Amino acid sequence: QVQLVESGGGLVQDGGSLRLSCAASGLPFSSYAVGWFRQAPGKEREFVAAITRSGSTTSYADSVKGRFTISRDNAKNTVPLQMNSLKPEDTAVYYCAADPSFGSVLTTNSDYWGQGTQVTVSS
Repeated sequence: QVQLVESGGGLVQDGGSLRLSCAASGLPFSSYAVGWFRQAPGKEREFVAAITRSGSTTSYADSVKGRFTISRDNAKNTVPLQMNSLKPEDTAVYYCAADPSFGSVLTTNSDYWGQGTQVTVSS
């Protein structure tokens, strides 16, 4: 049974930092690209960042470029998302997704999804 579990969300002030983590089990993790997405109330789920199976290539939404960093540890089956200089508009539920195709984790067409973790940035 494949499971993706996000953790690390919480309440932070404008300009603060949080580190999210996506922990995977039940799949050959190093064979899957991973993406982070977010969904704010009343809005569609949107792409945040993604990383290839080896970790050699990353991609970011323009809105988070320079502030967020995605990485992966294939030995621990985890994909952290370091979020710095957080803004109120970053408030959302953050989800991780996994798919064998890097192209798929740049969109919402991924095979597997976690349940999400809430990030709230206060002004």
